[in-house]
Parts: sequence; C-alpha cells; structure tokens
Amino acid sequence: MLTGGGNQMNVKQRAIGILPRKAAISLLAMVPFLFLGAMDGHASPAAKLGAYPSKPSSGGGYVSPWALVKEPTSGQTEVIGGAAYGCIAGAKDLPETGKGYVTIRRERNRHYGHPETVKMIKDIGAELASRTDQLMMIGDMAQPRGGRMESMHRSHQNGMDVDIWFTLASSPKAANLLAPEGNDPPTMLTEDRAGISKRWGEDQLFLLKTAAQRPDVDRIFVNFAIKNALCKSVEGDRSWLGKVRPWWGHDAHFHIRLKCPAGSPECKQQPATPKGDGCGYEVASWMKKPKIILKKSDKPAPPPPLGPARCVALLKKGKGTNDGGVQTAAK
Repeated sequence: MLTGGGNQMNVKQRAIGILPRKAAISLLAMVPFLFLGAMDGHASPAAKLGAYPSKPSSGGGYVSPWALVKEPTSGQTEVIGGAAYGCIAGAKDLPETGKGYVTIRRERNRHYGHPETVKMIKDIGAELASRTDQLMMIGDMAQPRGGRMESMHRSHQNGMDVDIWFTLASSPKAANLLAPEGNDPPTMLTEDRAGISKRWGEDQLFLLKTAAQRPDVDRIFVNFAIKNALCKSVEGDRSWLGKVRPWWGHDAHFHIRLKCPAGSPECKQQPATPKGDGCGYEVASWMKKPKIILKKSDKPAPPPPLGPARCVALLKKGKGTNDGGVQTAAK
C-alpha cells in the first residue's frame, strides 16, 4: 500500500506538465526512487505540494482537524492504520524531561505515542546518560490522537514515529534556547551537503546505532549523505545499517519508526527493509539524484482523507472518551 504520496503515473504526469522537457526526463528517471520513498511512509517531493485544506484558519491557511484535538482518548492503547494514514487510541504522553533526554517545542502538542515509543525514547536516553551528561532533544512524536499534522509531515500519524535531533543539549533550558519554534538546530552536513561536518561525532553515531540495534525499531530515516558517510566509515558489525534509510532532509535530525506493536491488529506494518547494509546501488543512486525544483500549483490541493473509518470515529469522540466507544461507532 502506498503510504505517502501519489502513484508513479501521477508523478510522471506532474513532471511533464510543470517542468521543461530536459528536467522532466531527469525527474522521470527518479520515479522508482520516489515510489520507494513513498513506501517508506514519507511524501515524495512532488507529493509535498499544497497545504492541508481541511478547515480554514484565521490566518488564511488551513488547520488539520487532528491538530484541534488537545487530549488523547482514555482506555487501552491501540495503533490504527499506518504511519502516513492512521491514528492512535489511548496515546501516552512523553514526560517533558527524563534521564538523558528533553522534549522541545511542547507547545506543538506532538509529544504523544504508543507506550513502546515512550519506552524506547526513555531506554535510549538512559543509555546516552551512561556515557555523557548531554541530553538528546526529542522533536515531533504524534498528536494526542495521531492523524495528519499541519506541517509537511505526512507520517507521525499512528504514534510509532519520533524525531530526534542530532545536536545534544547541556540542559533542558539550553535545549529550549537552542531550538525554539522556527529555529532548528544545525545541520550535520558540510556546506556543499556532500558529506558530514565536524559537528558529527561519536555521540551522534552512538544514538543512531543504539536505536537501529533495537529489535522493536523498524527503520530510521537520515539524509542520504549521512547514510553514505556511515557506509564508508562503519567497521565490524554492519547489520544495523540496513535499518538506516536514506531520504530527503533529515540532516539535522533522524526519524525513528517502530514496528507494529502487539495488541494493535489494525496497525499497518510496512514491507521489510531490504536485506544487507543498504550500502550498494541504493546509496550510489541517491548521491546522483538531480536537485528538483517544482512549481507550486495555484489550485488548492484536494483535502486528504482523515484516515481509516475507525480513525474518523476516534476524531469525533468527545474529550477523554473511552476507546470502547470507538469500536462501537465504527461497526
């Protein structure tokens, strides 16, 4: 199932319609990779055009109805749907700070997830604390009931995703000064974006490896230049590298996605990552991709669906409603 972006034919049609012929041909050559990216639960560059036209805001933009929900439902936790088309019942809140970590931008109200997601963050934080007094900064997880966010995120919808910044902070106060809304921590790439900079070090490698070696982690997204650098430098056991997936952006943070948890029969698991360390043709092809500049359409994008039927019911439930009501409403 495609989980983030249009199908191959739609990408081709858009490319031909809005780019010069030479540029369109270059983009068409990338269609297989755009498709693979969509399978990873991220929107392709072409699919990122347009806002979320669900409900007009006072500022003239659009507001996702999921962003208007301030609290999770009560009761048993259950993941419904996939990372880019789903929601979560009974989500748990990650505490603001803990051993080895601090959350940032909590005003976004995106610090919820499945208990396994919360546990994973705490576990990695504790392991980081055993080697340094620096804190990892936790970015977006999911909204109180999951669903589509207002940002360019197409994933983070079912409570199994989390963004972790590569830059560490000396304290919770320092973290909030370093990364207020609209001011991201620095990239880990060189100025030409072809390799990793001096900001990259053992702590960043430790975080990635620690996360990737966990059996509950399904995949991790990083910039393709970071993946390429890892392929060239990691020695010894390289089996964990296969979970580290190259993708656009992700040069200042990495994105962890967990596997579908037990007790969530309606969770949609992605296809397994390819066997091996992922350091062959796949990485080489990413390094050769042309820069894509797409013209934004003047027409508003059609409203994206709210999610599976049970998610629509979950969205409509009142404050703190027990999850049992969701199942009844969706029959």
